[in-house]
Amino acid sequence: MSPLVALVAGPRARLFACLLRLGSQQAGPLQLHTGASCAAKNHYEVLVLGGGSGGISMAARMKRKVGAENVAIVEPSERHFYQPIWTLVGAGAKQLSSSGRPTASVIPSGVEWIKARVVELNPDKDCIRTDNGKEISYKYLIIALGIQLDYEKIKGLPEGFAHPKIGSNYSVKTVEKTWKALQDFKEGNAVFTFPNTPVKCAGAPQKIMYLAEAYFRKVGKRSKANIIFNTSLGGIFGVKKYADALQEIIKERNITVNYKQNLIEVRADKQEAVFENLDKPGETHVISYEMLHVTPPMSSPDVLKTSPVADAGGWVDVDKETLQHKRYPNVFGIGDCTNLPTSKTAAAAAAQSGILDRTISLIMKNQTPKKKYDGYTSCPLVTGYNRVILAEFDYNAQPLETFPFDQSKERLSMYLMKADLMPFLYWNMMLRGYWGGPAFLRKLFHLGMS
Repeated sequence: MSPLVALVAGPRARLFACLLRLGSQQAGPLQLHTGASCAAKNHYEVLVLGGGSGGISMAARMKRKVGAENVAIVEPSERHFYQPIWTLVGAGAKQLSSSGRPTASVIPSGVEWIKARVVELNPDKDCIRTDNGKEISYKYLIIALGIQLDYEKIKGLPEGFAHPKIGSNYSVKTVEKTWKALQDFKEGNAVFTFPNTPVKCAGAPQKIMYLAEAYFRKVGKRSKANIIFNTSLGGIFGVKKYADALQEIIKERNITVNYKQNLIEVRADKQEAVFENLDKPGETHVISYEMLHVTPPMSSPDVLKTSPVADAGGWVDVDKETLQHKRYPNVFGIGDCTNLPTSKTAAAAAAQSGILDRTISLIMKNQTPKKKYDGYTSCPLVTGYNRVILAEFDYNAQPLETFPFDQSKERLSMYLMKADLMPFLYWNMMLRGYWGGPAFLRKLFHLGMS
């Protein structure tokens, strides 16, 4: 029996499917949140800043601990997006409409939605202030504000996106432009970039490159395409096992990779990209492109950069094992806005949510947190329209794999998991506070193998 058949039809897969059904039944149907745009009160036992994956999942967990009426989420956006699927949207494999839902539909029923933007944090007084002038106090604060996209730090952007031939899978406004640029490609350089900053989903800048290469082969344009990956990093991937596998793919598919190259300017009217050589600051060179995919520089949200909760780099300063703030014991962080030394992914936020749930439970009981986060994160490296290398690893950049087979191999089964199973887990379990990562599956599979 092949690995794919074994995975799809085997007893472990059936048990996994059963667990998923039980989880979704336990979670119950989605209930539309119809709270007012401003909170009915000014104090909450648990206040969550940010309505992304970490914020919504933690609000659902906290609702079960202290009651919905004692939890509020501060989030200005009207729509919530499952962003990991944008890699496939940019390659024409998924529709953008499938990635978003109204924010009101994902906020846990009964939890107050404060439809505003946070403009100030005052942890010394246990309160925050919003852009409508409201001051809200809390007993416990969970910061889940995500990461900020800084397109404007590249000269010529974001206005350059008004021109054809350029896109970016990192924004709802530009992801469909990537697919249009792929379709309109005729002949020349297809250029993909990686910035000189921390980013969310560090595999995404090269995922779209592999998909573009596959698309060009599919439509008979591969011989006319010179595929270039210009990355500010010094290596293709931070975990050797997966880096070795990716290097083989790059060699087989005749892809050019240039290291320590940082995009500093886009001349969209001329279809030119300007890169700085990070090994020789000030040295630049220009590449003409027929297609350009931009991964923007990123940073912590501006409201955090000057906040007392931030470290020197502007990120929420939390304990790497408990996610409790290092200076304010009633403040916690989750996801991309933290200084946790692991890759910033939705999978990491899921694993962190389970740990943070236990941390806060013990803090509420005046006990010491015991469960420790090991830095688990995951990056499904899409290498084609039906293949994925599932990278999973920890703080030490060591593989921390779920399945009982070599995950550095390209597999159809892992592509199907990325494209179909993970979105199901996200909408039906993670956002409802029932998915804390695959640790229990890892134990299940490896116990079965012993």
